[in-house]
Amino acid sequence: MNEKRVIGVDLGGTKILAGVVDRDGHVEHRREHATRTASEDELLAGLDEAVEELLTDEIAALGFGLPSPVDQRSGRALQAVNIPLTDIDFRERMRKRFGLPVGIENDANAATYAEFRFGAAREVDSMVMLTLGTGCGGGAVVAGQLFRGWAEFGHIVIVYDGLPCQGSCTGRGHLEPYVTGVAAGKLAAEEFGPAVDAHRLVRLANEGEARAIEILDGIGRHLGAGIGSLVNIFNPELIVIGGGFAAAGDFVLDPAREILRREALARAGYRVPIVRAELGTAAGLIGAGLVAFDAAG
Repeated sequence: MNEKRVIGVDLGGTKILAGVVDRDGHVEHRREHATRTASEDELLAGLDEAVEELLTDEIAALGFGLPSPVDQRSGRALQAVNIPLTDIDFRERMRKRFGLPVGIENDANAATYAEFRFGAAREVDSMVMLTLGTGCGGGAVVAGQLFRGWAEFGHIVIVYDGLPCQGSCTGRGHLEPYVTGVAAGKLAAEEFGPAVDAHRLVRLANEGEARAIEILDGIGRHLGAGIGSLVNIFNPELIVIGGGFAAAGDFVLDPAREILRREALARAGYRVPIVRAELGTAAGLIGAGLVAFDAAG
């Protein structure tokens, strides 16, 4: 199997990243496609095409990172919040479609797996990762093993009866609507007008705009509250922050560190670093590849 390759597919709310991955986490023939969100059938057709574009005789297995809770026993994708994917026997569907072993994992779990093996957390045995993008995902490694449960860290409650959550989630006060790029974009538009999105908000902060810095500081404090709870549960050695909105950097991470120091038990906030992910947008794709190798045996 060492000479074999797998296909990893990272399904996001706006784009699909796919590529051929080897056992060392190297990505070949990376491709990007827009996510089709008109219907579940359209979504699955887009995934099929992403795989078909890369499929050769040397491919040993397929791995998918899905923005949904995953039931590993049944292979079902249970309820995606931001795309039309609900309670589907995803693993079996793809196995029958392509005749290959198939591994599936929550997309943020997959990114966590990649950062643990090849990225920012490769020198520790326990870590927690949060991905900040369209949504807020997460994953954990405990004693060297990926936690294969839901790990829907973006849906921990940080404010009772707080902001409505995003997409199809019916909850309120979850971490997600306070810390994502979508959340930052809403706050930026309210303050500076509809032309200013999350990316422009970060640029304004870099230019010294006081209100932009204040908005990002508030996002970071909410992030720190969520991280504090996760540190109190998992006692990790490291916190890794990934996803597109991680580009906000220390404008968000410094206030998160401050709140973590206050909220974590046994002064853990003083010894658990918060760092940015190293693998960038490739993390989910590489992690999906690792899941595929696990499925191939």
